Amino acid sequence: MTSVKSSASQTERSPHPRTRPHSTPVRRRLLVLAGAPGQVAKARDFTRRALREWELDGTETSEDALLLVSELVANAALHAGGCQYLALSRGDAVRVEVCDGSPELPRRRFGARPGVPGNHGLRIVDRLCDRWGSEAHAPGKVVWAEIGTSRLVAGGPVRR
Repeated sequence: MTSVKSSASQTERSPHPRTRPHSTPVRRRLLVLAGAPGQVAKARDFTRRALREWELDGTETSEDALLLVSELVANAALHAGGCQYLALSRGDAVRVEVCDGSPELPRRRFGARPGVPGNHGLRIVDRLCDRWGSEAHAPGKVVWAEIGTSRLVAGGPVRR
C-alpha cells in the first residue's frame, strides 16, 4: 500500500530534523512505500509529478533527478529490504530522502567494472547530485541526496 502526503512550510519538516536555514519556503511530499510492489516505478512517477507541480520538470537535470530516485530506491530494495518511504522537499535544493529498515549505512563498493552490472549505484548517485549522505535512525536509516533548485531550472550539469 502506498500513501501520499504533501505540505508546504517555512521551515523544513523531516522525520530527521536538521538545523539548516532556507531562503525559500520548503514544500514537502511524502510517499509511503513499505511493502508495496514496484517501488522504483512508483517512486519515479511520484517524483515526476512533484517536479511537474514545482515547475522543475522538462530539463536534463530533472531526468537526472528521476534516475537519482531510481538508484536510491533500488539500493534500498537490493541492500536493505525495501524502501519504507520516499520524502521529497523543495527549497533552495530538491532533497530526496529514502528511508529503509536496515541500520547499515551505505558504503561505496569497490570492484565495479565498466559494462558489468553491480557496484555502480553510489558512484551514479555521486555523479547526479550536488551532495548526498546518510543518517542512522531506529530501526534503519535515511539516505538523502540534493540537487540545487537553480540547477534543475537551468538544466545544467553537476558542478565539481
